[in-house]
Amino acid sequence: MATFDDFQQIDMRVGEIIRAEEFPKARKPTYKLWVDFGEEIGLKQSSAQITDCYKLDELVGRQVLGVVNFPPMKVAGFSSEALVMGVYSEQGVVLIEPQQKVKKGDRLG
Repeated sequence: MATFDDFQQIDMRVGEIIRAEEFPKARKPTYKLWVDFGEEIGLKQSSAQITDCYKLDELVGRQVLGVVNFPPMKVAGFSSEALVMGVYSEQGVVLIEPQQKVKKGDRLG
């Protein structure tokens, strides 16, 4: 069972998607995202299987929640440096977003 100390080791922050592209090299339908997590963390890349629920033109400017302290993972030659979080639903992955606009880099707590 995970403990509260385990939870505190995961650094989850709000970021803003500043760029999104198709990712045809990925095995499953995926987008490449560039997410700005604010001054302290900066810009991180992420691959996200969110194509069922989002079109590319809907993503730029959207605030999302992401894990920023996992090690980078190579996905079809692309370095995914942050895990953009979403909910697995019947319609596909739905991004987790703050209900109000907040500062980039704000922590989940």
